Amino acid sequence: MLLATYLVENQTTVRATAKRFGISKSTVHKDVTQILQHVNRPLYDEVSRVLAQNKRERHLRGGEATRRKYLADPHRH
Repeated sequence: MLLATYLVENQTTVRATAKRFGISKSTVHKDVTQILQHVNRPLYDEVSRVLAQNKRERHLRGGEATRRKYLADPHRH
């Protein structure tokens, strides 16, 4: 439940949560979806909302990462 609480309170991604706790993305995803659903349904519902929001915004984060990559090396084509 620590992972789920962190993800919800900080509105982070599975990747960011995994990095913060030093574990794999797969472990975070499994814990906050499959396991949490049976342990704490209200928290699971909150996590689901955050994950859905992240999914809707992922193309924006990807575009921003690409922009930063090209700004860091202007000779890249």
